[in-house]
Amino acid sequence: MAARPNMPRPIIVKKVIQQAHGGHHGGAWKVAYADFVTAMMAFFLLMWLLGATNEAQRKALADYFAPTIVQTKQDTAGSNGLFGGDSLVSVDKYPHGAAQTGTRAMTIPRDAQGGPREASGRERASDKQQFQKLAQTLMDQLQSKGDLKRLAPNLRFTETLEGLRIDVVDDANFSMFVIGTSQLTPDGARLFREIAKPVAAVSNKVMVRGHTDAAPWSAKSGTNNWRLSVDRAEVTRHYLEYRGIASERFSRIEGVADREPYVPSDRFDPRNRRISITLGWR
Repeated sequence: MAARPNMPRPIIVKKVIQQAHGGHHGGAWKVAYADFVTAMMAFFLLMWLLGATNEAQRKALADYFAPTIVQTKQDTAGSNGLFGGDSLVSVDKYPHGAAQTGTRAMTIPRDAQGGPREASGRERASDKQQFQKLAQTLMDQLQSKGDLKRLAPNLRFTETLEGLRIDVVDDANFSMFVIGTSQLTPDGARLFREIAKPVAAVSNKVMVRGHTDAAPWSAKSGTNNWRLSVDRAEVTRHYLEYRGIASERFSRIEGVADREPYVPSDRFDPRNRRISITLGWR
């Protein structure tokens, strides 16, 4: 059938109903996501710091960021400046090797977790005075006895984070123990007897650590520097107890063989053979 030439073309109207977008098309999620990414970055930075630092560095970081610092670092880099020596990039002026003569003036936050708690300011000041008096008394004892005066240079006093460390150091003319054994020499026994007197008069905990040089042992000897350092520490502890230091005051003994040399440039140097007696902070 033929189409009508004058018939109008139909008009088709298409209605599109546009619904409102959901909340996920807004901008609030972007803020939350940015906060999440920032938190994750801080978390991974913390993990990196824990893995890339040692215990002493972590304590220094905790000291720097803690809001409850009870004293400012003294006698160190920048101590008389604007930040009182608290800059993370400050360099301590003291050496920190095995033969150091100074000490880090660093404060551990009193309520920090994961490390030893700091004694109160009054107790720490009392201990410092007591340690100074003990060191002076011990040196006076040696100087007053002509035959022991020559052994005075073999004592070293160092204030550490653990307390007062008394190092008894061998040299070319003096040895605390018969070489290669844990048997005290007569001079070694007399020196430890003098040390025991002032140490027995205080109440601080006592730690004993043995050190050796790097002299090798034959396979047939049946021993090594680890065992020798522990044996010498135990002999020292037993002798000090025999000389009047109560057994309950000893908190630990340990041997570190030749791993902490007094003279790092020469691991066979006789001064690497030493006994460290540490009086802990109260």
